[in-house]
Amino acid sequence: MYDIKKRIDNRDFLIGIIGLGYVGLPLAVEFARNDFNVIGIELDKDKVDKINKGVNYIKDVDDELLKELVQKGKIRATTDYSVLKNIDSVSICVPTPLNKTKEPDISFIINVRDEIVKYLHRGMLVVLESTTYPGTTDEVLLPVFESTGMKVGEDFYLAFSPERIDPGNPIYQTKNTPKVFGGVTKQCTEIGSYLYGKIIDKVVPVSSTRAAEAVKILENTYRSINIGLANEIAIMCDKLNINVWEVIDAASTKPFGFQAFYPGPGLGGHCIPIDPLYLSWKMKLYNYNAKFITLADEINSNMPKYIVSRIGDILNEKSKSIKDSKILVLGVTYKRDIDDLRESPVIDIVSELFTRKANVFYNDPYIKEFYVVKDPSEISKDSVLLHSTEITTELLKDMDLVVITTNHSDYDYKFIVEHSDVIFDTRNATKGYNDEKIVYL
Repeated sequence: MYDIKKRIDNRDFLIGIIGLGYVGLPLAVEFARNDFNVIGIELDKDKVDKINKGVNYIKDVDDELLKELVQKGKIRATTDYSVLKNIDSVSICVPTPLNKTKEPDISFIINVRDEIVKYLHRGMLVVLESTTYPGTTDEVLLPVFESTGMKVGEDFYLAFSPERIDPGNPIYQTKNTPKVFGGVTKQCTEIGSYLYGKIIDKVVPVSSTRAAEAVKILENTYRSINIGLANEIAIMCDKLNINVWEVIDAASTKPFGFQAFYPGPGLGGHCIPIDPLYLSWKMKLYNYNAKFITLADEINSNMPKYIVSRIGDILNEKSKSIKDSKILVLGVTYKRDIDDLRESPVIDIVSELFTRKANVFYNDPYIKEFYVVKDPSEISKDSVLLHSTEITTELLKDMDLVVITTNHSDYDYKFIVEHSDVIFDTRNATKGYNDEKIVYL
């Protein structure tokens, strides 16, 4: 173990990152900028080609920094898993989606595991970062790795360290976000924490991989449940003819016992809509029903339909129906100021509006085009490719309704309010304008 730490100190420790997306690429850059040599393994050849040319495709990564690190030879990418035979530490950063029945799909982890075991060697550290249910590292990875005859904590090291990426966050990024780390053994935790401590300001060791896996699930379950509460309060406030944003703002003045969460058109991103369901699925194996998680998911998942229902009500007040109405949707990403469409509830809203025969237009400064389907892999002849439309005075005046679904800071809300006939603001983006033409969630 002393020899491994010494090699880490001397940067004689080759880093592998499997999956160069929103989690993997920033992690690779952080290792490289701290003088480690990094090889990224990515099956998407287009991404591999871009990385090797120094071309960035992740908004949170600095373009010039990536280019400089690639030119210096600190980062390179490949589709070839055989490079693992020379790698000292490999971090697994692959997607863990839900299947159509909302059950965990860990096939990406299993596929990576089956590749790693071919090249697993003495002294190698394997760190799973993909969010998953408690027990995955011990139950899915460990038995296969030990089937080689090598023993964890002695011949190789295995750990779980949940990613905490918050796309678009200007303050907290990879380096200054505390990193939870749990190994299968104390030796695994010690080695992994020592390595990650070279690139991250604070590493938080926990007693096991299961504890580390549960940390990530708790973080996002906490958010999912509280956002679900905020969404239900918004629905109730609408029925009571109360402005929910005013209520939340006033409640936020309490200096203790209250933390503000905000309603919206639904949950998006790869974490909050998905992670809690990993835990509720796992608990079914123990004959336990995670009621809070189930209820929050039900409320949050229904928000796109609720939004469409409100759109129908607003148009009815103008003696119009959704059918044939011109509706402009502002913002399709799941949160403001990012280019991430993953699990965006706006996709469902737009799809439902198309189903109801509306004439739908959209604008998003970060998304130039997208298909109106839940999963891009399921594009069919019935799919519609939409293109972002420039916001002009003429466009706004021509619309029957403008719906603000993502509150991008690039939008000139004063201009939008001034030239629109009716606005449905699901994000409180137009707060302070006090215009009767604005309808709030």
